[in-house]
Amino acid sequence: MRVALTGATGFLGLRLVRELLAHHDSLTVLAHAGSGCALGRITRFLELTDAPAVLIAGLPGRIRVVETDLGRPALGLSAAAFQRLADELDVIWHSAGNINLDDDLDTLRRVNVEGTRNMLELAAAGGRRPSYHHISTAFVGGARREGVVYEDELDSRYGFENSYEQSKYEAEVLVRDWSRAHGRPVVVMRPSILVTDLPAYAELPQHPLQFLTRIVQASLGDGGPGGVPDERRPVVRVAGRPDGHLNLMPVEHAAAVMVRLAGLPPSGRADVYHVVHDHDVATTVLADLVERIVPVRVRLVAKRPDDPAPMETAADLYPGFTPYLSHRRRFDDTRVRSLLGPLPSGIRVDLGYLAAGITPGRPVSTAGAP
Repeated sequence: MRVALTGATGFLGLRLVRELLAHHDSLTVLAHAGSGCALGRITRFLELTDAPAVLIAGLPGRIRVVETDLGRPALGLSAAAFQRLADELDVIWHSAGNINLDDDLDTLRRVNVEGTRNMLELAAAGGRRPSYHHISTAFVGGARREGVVYEDELDSRYGFENSYEQSKYEAEVLVRDWSRAHGRPVVVMRPSILVTDLPAYAELPQHPLQFLTRIVQASLGDGGPGGVPDERRPVVRVAGRPDGHLNLMPVEHAAAVMVRLAGLPPSGRADVYHVVHDHDVATTVLADLVERIVPVRVRLVAKRPDDPAPMETAADLYPGFTPYLSHRRRFDDTRVRSLLGPLPSGIRVDLGYLAAGITPGRPVSTAGAP
């Protein structure tokens, strides 16, 4: 079986590579043209995560890299090359995406919407009628901050917290419309916010919460808490609810669940799954995380301050994330649990877990790396 994956060198994609290689003999990686050595980056990830030596040694014979441009028709390939690629595939995983919450909508659409359109055209052109697995996000639920979001829901009535959510919503609409128009099954997986406790290495994609350290750098240079006593720490007011909560899903567990879901018999339509953790994380834990890396005291307040201090202004450099600190909604995953059973990861996403994931990893020599 020939399997193709986009976004293989991304935060989730690297974990999908490892899971897919555990189930398939080979993998075709559709890498962005000119982005560097995808095989080398995959190899480095597996080295840093203590993968078996036999797996690492066998990568050159199991991974084929095809350079593409998701935002261009035919993925930037010639017509003949595009058709050859389409005809040899049995399974397509589309994981690539622009995850910058604060990019403008047109920029986000180029990869998240047009890239999805072009990948669907690849699936449609394939003589083997490849199955199509699409990585969406639980946040296509939009700006609703209360209640329950169900797996079958997909509408824009609540608006969106940022342009990223809107672009992913538009992409999922494309996937569902394509499924109906072509009479082809698709699998749509909606992860919540993906996190890890793997330390932050320069060789790996940044943790989604890594922007917290950028706020520090923007306001304090490279400073950190450094033993500053509580009474000397300035209070930083951030719009959010002390009783709010967010679902933060360990990325390694998410990849494993996704591959299990992809192995289920298709229903013949769009099967949509929330890939979420078994417990939410209080917004106060995220406030504590900021206090661990920044010499401040965080106070969640009802609205953005009218007279922001410098640190509060620095937080505004990343406005796409701030609204999530006011969320209290829950993502229903009844369908996933009914098919796979309870999915406890055994991982408690708490302050220590999150702090580990944004702590710089030890320097690692790249000598001899591909």
